[in-house]
Amino acid sequence: MKLLLKYMKPYRGLAIITVLVLMVDIAGTMLVPTLLANMVNIGVATKNFNYILQNGLAMLGATALASGGALLGSYLSAKLAANVGRDIRNAVYDSSLAFSGSDFERFGTGSMITRTLNDINVIQQSIIMTIQMVLPVPIMCVMGIALATSIDYQMGILLAIVVAVVLVIAAITVANAAPIFTRLQRFIDRMNVVLRENITGVRVIRAFNKEEHENERLDDVFSRYAKAAIKVNWLFAGLDCSAFFLMNIAEVAVLWFGGNRVGAHAMEIGSISAVLEYAMLILFFIMMAQIVALTLPRAKACLDRADEVINLVPEIRDCVRPAHDPLDAKGNLALDAAVVADAAVTADAAVVADAAEPDDDADVVAAFRHVTFRFSDADEDTLHNLNFRCRRGQTTAIIGSTGSGKSTVAKLLLRFHDVTGGAIQFNGADVRGMTRESLRDAIAYVPQKAWLFSGTIADNLRFGNEAATEEQMRHALDVAQSQFVYDLPDGLDSRVAQGGTNFSGGQRQRLSIARALMKRADLYIFDDSFSALDFKTDAALRRALVPETRDAATLIIAQRISTILHADQIIVLKDGEMAGIGTHEELMETCEVYRAIAESQMKGGDGNGR
Repeated sequence: MKLLLKYMKPYRGLAIITVLVLMVDIAGTMLVPTLLANMVNIGVATKNFNYILQNGLAMLGATALASGGALLGSYLSAKLAANVGRDIRNAVYDSSLAFSGSDFERFGTGSMITRTLNDINVIQQSIIMTIQMVLPVPIMCVMGIALATSIDYQMGILLAIVVAVVLVIAAITVANAAPIFTRLQRFIDRMNVVLRENITGVRVIRAFNKEEHENERLDDVFSRYAKAAIKVNWLFAGLDCSAFFLMNIAEVAVLWFGGNRVGAHAMEIGSISAVLEYAMLILFFIMMAQIVALTLPRAKACLDRADEVINLVPEIRDCVRPAHDPLDAKGNLALDAAVVADAAVTADAAVVADAAEPDDDADVVAAFRHVTFRFSDADEDTLHNLNFRCRRGQTTAIIGSTGSGKSTVAKLLLRFHDVTGGAIQFNGADVRGMTRESLRDAIAYVPQKAWLFSGTIADNLRFGNEAATEEQMRHALDVAQSQFVYDLPDGLDSRVAQGGTNFSGGQRQRLSIARALMKRADLYIFDDSFSALDFKTDAALRRALVPETRDAATLIIAQRISTILHADQIIVLKDGEMAGIGTHEELMETCEVYRAIAESQMKGGDGNGR
């Protein structure tokens, strides 16, 4: 609830106006029965036509006032809900942008989609319905019972008893509904996950003739959701029945007791109609409020889920700068004891001291110093005691078997995860003392899975440089061997499907490389980015890269020996540890792991790729 109040606070003026407008609506509505009672009791009884006409016009004015209030109130409440929903949705999305890889895994993609879209839609609808259906209830109850009591105190007491009974039933029903709605949101999460898997993996499902199996899996998820939804419908059905039953009982009671009091000359006949109208209005709004109240536990569950995302402290975050600690020219922090503590570093004093010292070589862009890393849910280290440097104007390559930790190196450099031991330096500064923005600004990254965004080819290239000219884009495409773009009817304006699925794997990789080249970076990371290219294109692309990256360091992560033959240094990983480091020729002589990889890939050659 605190989350909702926080995001409604900027719109408190709008909220106050909305409530005032709704009170005008209620006042107009509650005025009509009194005017009607006066018309009957006085105008009809005395046959005073002018009095009847005056009260009729007053009723018409009250009705117009109520209608105008209802219309304006609906608009204002919808506007308020839309603004609050937008702000919460933006907050959820903004928080997710700061998540580390582990943070994302905690929630899952399907759940994040549900929380950002479905959950906040539920919150918006609940705000609208609460303002229009729930907030008026206490005001109507107080005004209705007060007006009924002013007409006849016994009828007022009767109305108060009926209202109290209905409110107790509503409270019990809502309490029982809360856990069911929480489960409903979890089932929606699960449905999102399974549906997403089936839609994106439809080709694999068909290739393995698993349509029936996946059908059964989906049916199981849908059935669980249906059972929970049916329970909710039972609650709604029971609530409707009890509410209408009580309304009819109240109507009969008012007519019975009112008729007896009219017969006893204790009240007038017009007053019965007024009390009856108040009873129907109050009970109708209570019934509507009950239906809305049944959805409030679901909205509460949605608010809690949004709050989980918004208030999650990211595993990786920029260090808090002490007041006395100035920023450098790039807006980064120097590594000191406070920064190390804030980053939750587990390195020993010797490693921290070593990381804090400036590197001897001015041309070193990135340096791994005794780096150890373990995923939070893992039992052993993924990387252990890595020591190497990436120098400006040189190419560093990393090779190893699947699962050796190659891609994790790139993720640590980009600070998608933080080291659990040791330190990574970038341009002489510990990455934990840099802002993530400044660090990632200096790195151009091509991921292992080439991903393109929906839009045009030009849109995707400008992702690396918003101010890129057509000439710059064409140059990047030429370097990335993406001349196929020129053969497309629309060229740079050719449409790209989500994920780039309307291009082949090799074309997606080349476009991803071109996107990275649009950025002038200190370090270029190619994470197995040449795997879908044929040997000729691979060689041509690497030759074209040399002049483009001569002022930067290049890190190539690969499984193919031919891709890294001419690297200035090759790092061989085995089970997360360095099994060797050197040039291709040196490793062929000294590293058994590298030699085994080379020989398995180069049978029939001389071990040097010829």
